[in-house]
Amino acid sequence: MSEVENPQGGLRYRRSLGGLISMYESNYVRLLRLVPELDVMNGAYVSRVVGALDLYLSILERSKFTTTLCLTYRFEDEDPLDPGLLETIFEPRARIRVYHDVRAVEVISHSRRKTNYKVRPWSRGQMPELDRKWKLNRFLQKWLGFCHRQGHLFLRCTTLTLDAPYPSSTTDSRTIEPPRSLPPDWSWDQDSPL
Repeated sequence: MSEVENPQGGLRYRRSLGGLISMYESNYVRLLRLVPELDVMNGAYVSRVVGALDLYLSILERSKFTTTLCLTYRFEDEDPLDPGLLETIFEPRARIRVYHDVRAVEVISHSRRKTNYKVRPWSRGQMPELDRKWKLNRFLQKWLGFCHRQGHLFLRCTTLTLDAPYPSSTTDSRTIEPPRSLPPDWSWDQDSPL
């Protein structure tokens, strides 16, 4: 089995391929607890909980056996060069692939402020790609649990729907207007990767 007893109590995963696959399966259960209607949702959604950051979900791609989505927070940060100007930052902007047939979830990519990752060569007894995937998916596992404890839940009847998905690139010339159901102080960012 890929789970081992932790001396401080509870279970932890062994850093092995089997442990990583167990984490993928655990993340699938956690994601479906956060987005129970994933199979019928399309577009972009916002989950709002009092006392917590708004959580943004966007369905990017859907096929017969997989769904790719983006999960992120939106921050307003003051530009250090122009103190009056607010800059919109989407972090951690996790791209997540859901494999419906095997009931697994994997982080494809993310964008956090520290994005430097040096690819190391394989050597006996070390698996840098396994370590990288382990860190990404362990982060997702903790984050999904945190979002659930905060009370976030994406249901079509309770979440704020953003009518049109964000453009996939900045070269997309479509003009997207904000939906009428958004609060008046919410600004729509056409360059958002969400």
